[in-house]
Amino acid sequence: MPMDQFTVPQFIDAEDKILGPLTARQFIELLVTFMTLGILFKLLSFVWFLVIGIPLFCVGVVLTFVPINGQPFHFFLLNLVQTFQRPRLRVWDKQRSDAELRAYLLAPPPPPPSAPARKGPINRSRLQELTLVVNTGGVYVPE
Repeated sequence: MPMDQFTVPQFIDAEDKILGPLTARQFIELLVTFMTLGILFKLLSFVWFLVIGIPLFCVGVVLTFVPINGQPFHFFLLNLVQTFQRPRLRVWDKQRSDAELRAYLLAPPPPPPSAPARKGPINRSRLQELTLVVNTGGVYVPE
């Protein structure tokens, strides 16, 4: 009896190309960059447009096309911001001396906790009372 063959997707981390070599994310990032440049071109004089527009264009191209560790650049920026918001520097504060540590390691381990007390089995009359409470929706109140 042959087993069914299933196609396993291969490149699940690769984004779909929508316009030539551009993915949807890259296309939207370039679109936003060029729209911003167009607005700046209409609002500013040509000299100021060049002063502001060239760095903006470079930032847009870097955000769109430069990967770091196989991830898009904007993920790198988000991780960088998170790292600066919540630094994870851990400093070991050595308060115990070497002799205290050795004594701690050589001390016998504490005894394991005792087993919790087990409840006895429910007798038949108590079980019937609980069944009656459940079946009546809590209307019946046992004595």
